[in-house]
Formats: sequence, structure tokens, C-alpha cells
Amino acid sequence: MELWQQMIRDSVHTVEQLVQRFSIDKGVAESLNEFFQVRINPYYLSLIRYPGDPIWLQCVPNIQELQDLDAEEDPLMEDAMSPVPNITHRYPDRALFLTTSQCGLYCRFCTRKRKVGDSEKISMKGLEAAFNYLEEHTEIRDVILSGGDPLMLTDVMLEKILKRLRQIPHIEIIRLGTKMPCVLPQRITPKLVDMLKKYHPIYINTHFNHPWEITPESSKACQMLADAGCPVGNQMVLMKDVNDDAVIVKELMQKLLKIRVRPYYMYMADETKGANHFRTPIAKGLEIIDKLRGWTSGLAIPHFVIDAPGGGGKIPILPNYVLHYDDEKIVLRNYKHKIYTYKNGDTLKKAKEKKLSLAKNNGNGNGNGKSKKAVVTRKVVLPEMSEADLN
Repeated sequence: MELWQQMIRDSVHTVEQLVQRFSIDKGVAESLNEFFQVRINPYYLSLIRYPGDPIWLQCVPNIQELQDLDAEEDPLMEDAMSPVPNITHRYPDRALFLTTSQCGLYCRFCTRKRKVGDSEKISMKGLEAAFNYLEEHTEIRDVILSGGDPLMLTDVMLEKILKRLRQIPHIEIIRLGTKMPCVLPQRITPKLVDMLKKYHPIYINTHFNHPWEITPESSKACQMLADAGCPVGNQMVLMKDVNDDAVIVKELMQKLLKIRVRPYYMYMADETKGANHFRTPIAKGLEIIDKLRGWTSGLAIPHFVIDAPGGGGKIPILPNYVLHYDDEKIVLRNYKHKIYTYKNGDTLKKAKEKKLSLAKNNGNGNGNGKSKKAVVTRKVVLPEMSEADLN
């Protein structure tokens, strides 16, 4: 048994442990564990500095989870877009492939808690049907392995999946959606990364939410993956009292770059049953992006997106940098809220052509000695955000 597997076994996972370690009322602990089971491995548990801190909030059950049970179990409609077990096919050229129900840590904000931890709902029995679907759909060029966490699989089992995918000619990119570099970095071993090298290009989507998660252990794990030729990107979820502060997010993004992890997405928290207490105002996310763009490297700025309820997919949103736009120009504001005008290139071309035409006709634009001007503009004014909206 490898170290990471032993750490999974040693995780906090029972009602009795919740009562003893976190002083949760036994009745409440039973209800919480029944709603969504608990798993806090020893490594991630060691990152907690005090009760209610950003690490605690992500992994320790909270009675608030039981107070919004009318919310959707599957707000992103993944199941409705699942043509065969274990596959969600939402976008034209890529597919999500669920390979296991297990995770190294059960995050309390999980959007897939209806399935995670239940081997009947994400079953190995569905793998063959999933492979057949991917083989038949030649438009799919990019496959994201998820779950659960695909790195909960043994190296042998994971390699079988990767090898099979690499036998499908039209699949160009394989991505592993894994929190292991963050929550259980002991899973990233020399044996694992040597195996991954055989199946490039392999990309890693990992999931750090707070600077305290960047430790010597997690840094080493990410660097091992990068050294093995796996580009690593980070997907952060914006959460109340965890990271809803521009200073915290900036620190996280800058530290991620230092360990060779590229900020990729910053998500609004999904409208998931039992997780709505994590949600922030949308204006908070816009404020954070506004305080990143221009104030730090573009490398450190993730795409801010909402994964649209109802299966609409990821939709990017930005602070309002466009103040006015018409056929002649666009009026913009920069990160310091200074205003700039940029002339439309097509307008410059038309103005030059008009000038040449007037010169040719000795200044008489219509041949009757009178110059006639007809300017048709198309104005698009985008809504502006007030200071009140951002507060």
C-alpha cells in the first residue's frame, strides 16, 4: 500500500470522528453525513489553523448544508447531457469522462455531490460504454477525466484508461481533473509521472482555492507534474469567507505561478443543493477581476465564468471596460479608470477613400458644387456598473 492510500484510510470519515474532532452535535453530524459523506485526509486536516478558517470551511460539514435542500441536485444538467453512463457531452469537440466516484477529500461545496462517493452512480461498469461512445463520435478531440478524482485510481487502472484513449485516433488532448496536487499531494509520485509521460499531451486541471493550500508538499507535486511535461492549470471557486477578497485571490494566483501552475478559471459557485451558503454576489467576482487586471501580470488573471444553470456551459463575464462603441470608435476605460478612445480601423479606411474621392471631384462631393455629408452611425451603449453595484 502506498502512502497516499494509507492516508485515505486514516481520514476523518465517521460521525463519531466529527463529534470528537469538531464538536458537532451528534444528531446534526448524522444528518450531515447522510446528506453528503465526509472525508478529510490527514494532510488536508493538518492545514486547518483555527475553527472556521478557509480550510475548515471547505471540508468540515456545516449545519447550513441542511438549510437549502430545495436547491437543485444537478444545476448544470450533467445527467441530462449524458448519452451513456460516465459521459457528459455538452460542448461540440470535448467530453467529460467520469472514471471513479471517489475523491481524496470530499469538498462541502461539491457540485456533483449527488454522485460523488457512490460507486453505484459512477461505476466502473460504465467504462466500456463510455469508450464506445468516444470511439463513435469522431468530433470529440478533447477528453476530461473526472469523477470523483481520476487520481484515486491506481496507476495500473489509470494507465489502462489512458492507453485505451490513446488508441482512439481523433482524441488529441487528454485532461485530468484532479484536486490531488492540492488536497493530497502525496499521490503525485515518480512512478505516476513517469507513466503519464507515455501518453502526452496530458494536461492537468487542478483546484487550489486559498494561498494556505500552497505548501512545500503541494508545490513539489505541481513541479513534478510540470517537469513531466504536463501543463497544470488551476480552477478556483469563488466562495464566501474562503477567498472572496481581491488580496487573497491575488496572493493565490501569484503563488500558483511560482509553482508553475497557470490560473485558468475563477468560477462563481454553482447553485447546488447544500452549498448555497458559499455563494457570493456576482459583483464581488467582478470587483476581484477589476483589482487584478492591470495590477498584476496577465498570467495571474483567470477567466471569470459562470457555469450557467440549465446546462448552458461556461460563460465569461468581465468588468465593464467598454463605455461606448459605434462605427467610428470605441471608448474604453483602463484599470485606473482613465478614459481612452480607439478609432475603428474600418472607419479610417472609409475616411481615406472619401478624402480621395473628394479630391478627385475638386471638393464637390455630389457634382453640384455643394458638399453633402451623410453620416450613419450605429451606437451600442453597454450598461455601466456603479460603485454601489460593486459593494
